[in-house]
Amino acid sequence: MQWRRRHCCTHTANFLYLLSLLGLLVFLVHLHKLTGMPWWRGHPVVYGGEHHTTKAKLNTSASAWRFVIVPLLTSRVDANISSPEEEGVSSPRGHSRFENTLAGNTSHSVEGDLSGTITQGPFTYIINEPAKCADSRPAPFLVLLIATEARQVEARNAIRQTWGNESVAPALGFIRLFLLGKNEGELGLLQQRMLEAESRRYHDIIQQDFLDTYKNLTFKTLMGINWVAIHCPQAGYVMKTDSDMFVNTENLIYKLLRPEQQLKKNYFTGNNMRDFAPNRNTNSKWYMSPELYPGEKYPTFCSGTGYVFSGDLAMKLYRASLRIRILHLEDVFVGVCLANLRIEPTPPPNEFLFNHWRVSYSSCKYSHLITSHGFHPNELLKYWNHLQSNKHNACINRSRAGRPHVNRTNKRTAQ
Repeated sequence: MQWRRRHCCTHTANFLYLLSLLGLLVFLVHLHKLTGMPWWRGHPVVYGGEHHTTKAKLNTSASAWRFVIVPLLTSRVDANISSPEEEGVSSPRGHSRFENTLAGNTSHSVEGDLSGTITQGPFTYIINEPAKCADSRPAPFLVLLIATEARQVEARNAIRQTWGNESVAPALGFIRLFLLGKNEGELGLLQQRMLEAESRRYHDIIQQDFLDTYKNLTFKTLMGINWVAIHCPQAGYVMKTDSDMFVNTENLIYKLLRPEQQLKKNYFTGNNMRDFAPNRNTNSKWYMSPELYPGEKYPTFCSGTGYVFSGDLAMKLYRASLRIRILHLEDVFVGVCLANLRIEPTPPPNEFLFNHWRVSYSSCKYSHLITSHGFHPNELLKYWNHLQSNKHNACINRSRAGRPHVNRTNKRTAQ
């Protein structure tokens, strides 16, 4: 009898042990489906600030990232971001899909491009301002490249009246350009007619023949960089930013770039995103597939909400982009191009200058920062005008205002 009880208990224990193993296996499989990555690698750092490393590691030389750069050989560009039908990815005029690489869609080879001139890229211009830089006297100290959409008319008008007003630094040469793709359908045709009328009035719009979607933001940025390289190679500095940003252009020019100093070379700065890992969650807006980017860490890049680089880098960045497979995360892609050039982004003088989140407004805080994110056009007009009227005594009530408060939501809007 005792033997039977022991035998029964042994079978019961073995059964419970096997059941627990089965439960653990089910849990791990479910975890893999949720995270989109093998369970043994842990959760990746979430791009965009949902989770990030709490302490940045020491700067790593750009050469250390060479192993994650995927050469642009015979792969199709549209393979990077699914199909045009699924993701709204456009193709050059007259083609239903990309049939060649980005380099193959230009009129020159990559090798020829490295030693010669470059063309406008794989997309044709719908609206262009090729003489805008040439008409500027003196040569532009700063070119603003502002990513926007056709429907954002109020935002463009607010920028023209505030931080994008070319009279901010007329003696230095200061020009703005709004970057756009195209829209389809009847609404797209109506928006296009309005956009062309707006272009005739302000001459500050460039547009190419790719669909204006979030997934195509990299093409939009490359269009702006390419425009500077071809039409404005003498520019001192370039800033790429978005249409929902507040940019203190006076601080940018006179406190960061300093016209009285010699122009910097190979200079790139902004809100440095260091030690970030690809997001492997397939449900995330910032998902990056291991096939597209196999590395476990991105090279240092700067938030696409606002970064600044020396004019000499425009040609170098565009040439580098022809050697690298396109990534749909624009700021990450630019960071990979910099790593390919072995250029490490320069940290700004202080971390409060470039903010990819919304900073609560006070004239004191805004007199010291360069960028703040998440503005409606009416807010932009209100705060810019208030800052201009108070900039000489912006911090007179600083003792009552207390320490600057930052709303670190870390959320980006699709452009």
